[in-house]
Parts: sequence; C-alpha cells; structure tokens
Amino acid sequence: MSALPSCPKCQSEFTYEDGSLFVCPECAHEWPAQAEAASEEAGKVYRDAAGNVLQDGDTVTVIKDLKLKGSGGVIKMGTKVKGIRLVDSDHDIDCKIDGFGPMSLKSEFVRKV
Repeated sequence: MSALPSCPKCQSEFTYEDGSLFVCPECAHEWPAQAEAASEEAGKVYRDAAGNVLQDGDTVTVIKDLKLKGSGGVIKMGTKVKGIRLVDSDHDIDCKIDGFGPMSLKSEFVRKV
C-alpha cells in the first residue's frame, strides 16, 4: 500500500508526489502536500461525499433521501443543514434539522455547500 493519500476529488489511490504537491493522474487534481500533513497532525479529518474537508459550523446538503429509524420519517435529498458539529462517533455529524430536531448523520451522505 502507498503511504500517499488518496485524491480528495476522485478518491483515486494512484496519487504521486511532485515537489511540494500531490497529483492525481486520473483526474489531474493537484493539492499541496503540506496541507495534508498539517491536517493529519491535527487529528481525524472528516470529509463529505465529494471529498471536501468538513469543519465545525459548516453548512451541508443531504445528497440522498435518508429514512429515520424509529419515527418513519424521511429527510429529503437537498435538505440544508446549518451549523454542523463534528464528533468522533459512528455518525460523524451532530446537527439540528428543522422539523426533525437534533440528529446524527454520517459524513458520506452530505455535501459541503
């Protein structure tokens, strides 16, 4: 396995280092190697479905209909969630959704706005 990170844009594992940049040969995305090292030192990095880095207070959009366990409701695709809080748990995001109240979501089902 390569010690280099996967591409944040297309998730390809075939990245390579070019000077101070990481480069993806599949989608031609380039990003600074220093930013990746700094974020790894800070702790766990939370990414959305598109590979964007999430932070506390971000606004995200739900990318697919999510069925709620217990209540039978559905959070519709395109629902905006403001002021997320990242937690180290099974579900990465704690938030409040209008009409549903407090909730936990997985970062793989949201996209940063």
